[in-house]
Amino acid sequence: MIERGGRVAGGTRICVYCASSKSCARHFHDAAYQLGRDLARAGHTVVYGGGRVGSMGALADGVLDAGGRIVGVIPRFMQDLEWGHGGLSELHVVEDMRTRKHEMLARSGAVVALPGGTGTLEELLEALTLKRLGLFSGPIVLVNTAGFFSHLVALLEAAIEQRFMDQRHRAMWRLVSGPDEVIGALAVSPAWGPEAREFAAL
Repeated sequence: MIERGGRVAGGTRICVYCASSKSCARHFHDAAYQLGRDLARAGHTVVYGGGRVGSMGALADGVLDAGGRIVGVIPRFMQDLEWGHGGLSELHVVEDMRTRKHEMLARSGAVVALPGGTGTLEELLEALTLKRLGLFSGPIVLVNTAGFFSHLVALLEAAIEQRFMDQRHRAMWRLVSGPDEVIGALAVSPAWGPEAREFAAL
């Protein structure tokens, strides 16, 4: 639930974008586990891609170990490959990746992005694009574990400086250094609505 002023109330469904890599450094998985635990303890339901390994699995385990609810959305081909987590509160099997992205965001009032590869980055950039167009109004928080998102934010800043985006678009996201700062960032994210369309195109 998004309160007036853009603040995230307890009980909000939070969409978390994260990776399935088992090969990345352990601290990425640790951050995902902590995020899941913290969101659950704050009373939020987590919506994510339904996987059981990598940061995906760590996130889910963190939520479940804290007694929280976690909803997975997974494409049918991934479920057929047995990539899904078996202990989720809910698991929704959809036809393809495009539907998965839509369902995850449509079920959520806010987005948190953890480090990841092309799939994670695609999901994050689509959420930012929809927010720019006033089609998604929730907070978007980037967890900058080990400085992972610094280069992406620099690229977005370059897009603003080169007038591909408006100065006001900086308010679309918040960058935090670790999962312990996510709850606070969600609480202070500015309101955002359809009026963003007035400056979506320069």
